Amino acid sequence: MRKRSQIGAMVALASLMVVTRGQAQDANSTPPSNDAIVHHMEELERQVKELRNELTALKDQKEKASDPAPAASAAATPSNLVSSAATAPATAPAAPSLAGLLGPTTLSGFVDVYYGQNFNNPANQANSLRFFDGATNSFGLNLVELVLDKAPDPSNSRTGYHVALGFGQAMNAVNGSEPKGGLGFDQYLKEAYFSYLAPVGKGLQVDVGKFVTPAGAEVIETKDNWNYSRGILFSYAIPYYHFGMRAKYAFNDRYSLTGYLTNGWNNVLDNNTGKTYGLTFGWNPNKKFGVAETYMAGAEENGINKNLRQLSDTVITYSPTGKLSFMVNGDYGRGDRYVIDPVANTFSNPVFWTGVGGYVKYSFNSTSSFATRYEYYDDHDGFTTGILAPTHFNEFTMTLERLMAHHIISRFEYRRDMSNQPVFLKGTNPITDQNTLTAGLVFTFDSREAK
Repeated sequence: MRKRSQIGAMVALASLMVVTRGQAQDANSTPPSNDAIVHHMEELERQVKELRNELTALKDQKEKASDPAPAASAAATPSNLVSSAATAPATAPAAPSLAGLLGPTTLSGFVDVYYGQNFNNPANQANSLRFFDGATNSFGLNLVELVLDKAPDPSNSRTGYHVALGFGQAMNAVNGSEPKGGLGFDQYLKEAYFSYLAPVGKGLQVDVGKFVTPAGAEVIETKDNWNYSRGILFSYAIPYYHFGMRAKYAFNDRYSLTGYLTNGWNNVLDNNTGKTYGLTFGWNPNKKFGVAETYMAGAEENGINKNLRQLSDTVITYSPTGKLSFMVNGDYGRGDRYVIDPVANTFSNPVFWTGVGGYVKYSFNSTSSFATRYEYYDDHDGFTTGILAPTHFNEFTMTLERLMAHHIISRFEYRRDMSNQPVFLKGTNPITDQNTLTAGLVFTFDSREAK
């Protein structure tokens, strides 16, 4: 096609030259008329136009020839493709990730350390009424925790488990009140239970083993609280953990109900033959507001079943915006009787305690926040604190938090504790208040984020 176009162009050009030459020879013999001149000009324009069309077509064909179709190119060089495929190095298989090796099980944990300063400079280097950050004027190890968790899944396996191991001051505080086994019995075991998701309605989850208490606005892990130090209500008004069974059923996104049957408060080995019963009702009418009401009752004194300890715990949360959050916690407990005369086997009237705590948190951005906490606690008989005298406390805390490198939580905290009784130390002298500064760092990790 390309040759034929070239030949056409050459013929047209030769014809034009012949016509022009003929016209020149005729001009030497006889002058042309006006009609002849016009006719020759029109013929010349026609031939020039045809020549231009031929040249344009030739140019288009040349451009197409320089850009062959993929199929034609592939067909023209099959040997090159085969050779490239044969000589190309094989892609190395991707290294297995930690999440892939663990499957449905997750591995997570954290390391929590701090430095505390008590301006009273107590001689025993300990903050009074503080269990989790008790060491002061020194560095302290709050908690190192490692958690293995597998949630039950109705589409795969309805069984699951949760094991949390820990080491540090927090574990000593949590397990130190084990009545029969003592601290060494399960000192490093925070939680251990297995789960079964029964096919009842939307799913009834049953857990059996050792699990943390449902009561309270705070938890054992620093990273999940708003402040670094634990409040007075968490330390004295409620238990830390239970051993037994619980069953939770969520009716929908708004309502849930959990029942408990356990040995008691803070004991794996029961210290009497009585059992503790409990119920938690959760209500979340929307994403901004939530209420959790817990009631527990049971015999908790060593070898005594007739004195029934009761606890009512209420936690209300409200987040009007994505940056501002409020929380209120209220506790009321009563029922235990302490021995007045062991010889006559006489007991006191039922003791009681009550308290309330208010929390406010504001997030400046995704990495920085500020939180405050105020608590009032009335240990009417001095039973929970061991003072054995009417005692009430006030506590105020301010905490500044910043998240660094996505996995390090840093907190700087000021706290003031006050009491009507001289339960704090200044040097070696008992006084009624203490002021502390604490700087804490918590490094977290989770297998779901590992590559």
